[in-house]
Amino acid sequence: MPKKDNVKSDVRWKEFWRQNERFADLFNAVLFQGKEVLRPEDLEEIDTDMSGIVQFKDYEESLVRARDVVKKMAFGVEFAVFGLESQQRIHYAMPLRTLLYDGLGYLKEYQMIAHSHKKEKDVMTKDEFLSGMCKEDRLHPIVSVTVYYGEQAWDGPMSLKDMIVEMPEEIESIFSDYKLNLVQVRESEQYKFHNEDVKTVFEVSREIFKKNFDKIYKMYGDRDVDAELIAMIGIITDSAELIRQGEKREVQNMCTALEELKNEGRQEGVRDSAVKLLGKGFSVPEVASLLELSKEEVLKMQQKI
Repeated sequence: MPKKDNVKSDVRWKEFWRQNERFADLFNAVLFQGKEVLRPEDLEEIDTDMSGIVQFKDYEESLVRARDVVKKMAFGVEFAVFGLESQQRIHYAMPLRTLLYDGLGYLKEYQMIAHSHKKEKDVMTKDEFLSGMCKEDRLHPIVSVTVYYGEQAWDGPMSLKDMIVEMPEEIESIFSDYKLNLVQVRESEQYKFHNEDVKTVFEVSREIFKKNFDKIYKMYGDRDVDAELIAMIGIITDSAELIRQGEKREVQNMCTALEELKNEGRQEGVRDSAVKLLGKGFSVPEVASLLELSKEEVLKMQQKI
């Protein structure tokens, strides 16, 4: 298949989840068993830049980090922050990476509070002046979800503890763990999605991973699917053909899109076979005869090699 444009795919992914209805449904399904805790109408997108300066006495280092999508929602007079990350490959330090993102988020708010006190010349005790925070100052909670959309089952760590060497019981009992909220697209049957876009993307992608095309045909029949969803399914399943169809808006029928995908797969298989035979010294006429192709088609493949 043609190589994907990873930059554009990343942008499409973020744009898809920026819609409050989809973002809220994902978090509600993954974290709250489908209960509507996050309300789309109350979500507000905030800056994804989590960069900050870590400073300890004479040591100082700038950390530049940006999250995929970040939103906040008010709960009474206060609010909570929700961060979404995407991961196509298994990352064996993902809990630590997410912990760093969350930590930078807290650091960013802490520095804003300290800067505000300094700017306003607020009266502070000696202890408060030391940290830059007043005794009553509080940070807002950050909750993160990582969507893993690789075809291979996740075998990476699910918490910081999973990344740590075996600990004595005494140390383990006092160790501060950090849980990774991970959702695997390929194993997402247990989640109760209510948003049709999210449900379609997860459902179709999951069955494509399993190569259950007949099940997709049975579920979707001739049902129309928005081109944006076809492209998103293509991003998740690493299918340049589905992305192309979604971009060009060539089809809006899921079954038609899958037929094109299967045809592309068959063509790729034929090309691979032709390349192998040519590499072994078979002549163009011999390859054409073996694979039931025209000599012109084989010549084009040979030229690409």
